[in-house]
Amino acid sequence: MEQALTRPSSFWLATLPAFGQRHPLPGDRDADVAIVGGGFTGLWTAYYLSRLDPGLRIVVLESRYCGFGASGRNGGWCSGLFPVAQAKLARRHGAEPAAALYQALAETVDEVGRVAAIEGVDCHFAKGGTISLARTPAQLRRARAEPETFLDAAAARQICGATQVLGGSYRPDCAALHPARLVRGLAEAVERRGVTIYEGTRVQRFAPGSVVSTHGTVRAEIVVRALEGYTPALPGHRRAVAPVYSLMIATEPLPAATWERIGLARRETFADHRHLIVYGQRTADDRLAFGGRGAPYHFGSRVRPSYDLVPEVFAALRQALREMFGIMPPIDHEWGGPLGIPRDWMPSVGLEAGFGWAGGYVGDGVAATNLAGRTLADLILGRESDRTALPWVGHRSRRWEPEPLRWLGINAVLQATRALVAWERR
Repeated sequence: MEQALTRPSSFWLATLPAFGQRHPLPGDRDADVAIVGGGFTGLWTAYYLSRLDPGLRIVVLESRYCGFGASGRNGGWCSGLFPVAQAKLARRHGAEPAAALYQALAETVDEVGRVAAIEGVDCHFAKGGTISLARTPAQLRRARAEPETFLDAAAARQICGATQVLGGSYRPDCAALHPARLVRGLAEAVERRGVTIYEGTRVQRFAPGSVVSTHGTVRAEIVVRALEGYTPALPGHRRAVAPVYSLMIATEPLPAATWERIGLARRETFADHRHLIVYGQRTADDRLAFGGRGAPYHFGSRVRPSYDLVPEVFAALRQALREMFGIMPPIDHEWGGPLGIPRDWMPSVGLEAGFGWAGGYVGDGVAATNLAGRTLADLILGRESDRTALPWVGHRSRRWEPEPLRWLGINAVLQATRALVAWERR
């Protein structure tokens, strides 16, 4: 390990012990599997491959350090949520395959907790479920549309004592966790199993059979793309997903009296039924970590460090927190980062002609990456399983429109959604 790194201002990364960057690729080398991206998708794929076939030569290439991207900055929801509704999946693929995918995601929440325990990764895993509050009549109508998860006002307030609660929805298949602890611990776990991780190695291009980086070329029978919101930076992938930013804040630890009123006693994750997504959790040290997706999409699918910090979005998050809980606590951390959105909002995982991929999680990736990693391991090793028959396997989303249509369309939708949220609140 080399000298300690300057890290993004994510609360999760900032609260880790100091760590250094692993050595970069020392030059050309051969491998059986080369994985591009050292986040959850790449590391889970390496983890399950190394368990199923310990003799494989597996290389992970990461441009910065493991957890630099969304895996070290997200909201810490390990959930069975999926961006495409089960009913819509059923219309496309049939009721049984749709139900199987949702069931697999629900079971994946427990799988993440199980592996963390086995590998000794203290990621503050707490499976308390998730509650989505209804705080306006329009939100209440949306909550009632899912009767199997619906809570009346009293039951919803018992879990989360927010303001103006009219009802809500509760799902048990969600855990709160510390994502940076998980991703860093997972990196150490795969190294113990013989996987080689090269950090500080920027990939310039790849194709089936080889990955060309700033530090040399890795020749491998299988190449896996696991870059999520950073995918458009590579030649030929500019329109594969749209990198849209999600920003977060974290408070100072709140006093016990405040938590008596707010609740979340089992560290349930929380949101509400507004159209523009907000999300939060009670951290293991009693902070509120709270985020939302109000930042603009940037022309040409650009990703820049400066886009992580948008003062007006942080101000809106403070206002939303004040509105939801009637508190104005000091804020310790502000941060953000890009997530990958495919054109049809359908995540996918697949392997074709020596090229594997997974991603497009639309912000629900902490659990989905684990299922994707297990699925990719099966596909790479030629193993038929229930996972390889799930409807997201082999799915190909159509590409996003070229610019300026992409910029105009995505930002128009964001503006319309903000207006709709404001109208419903009034």
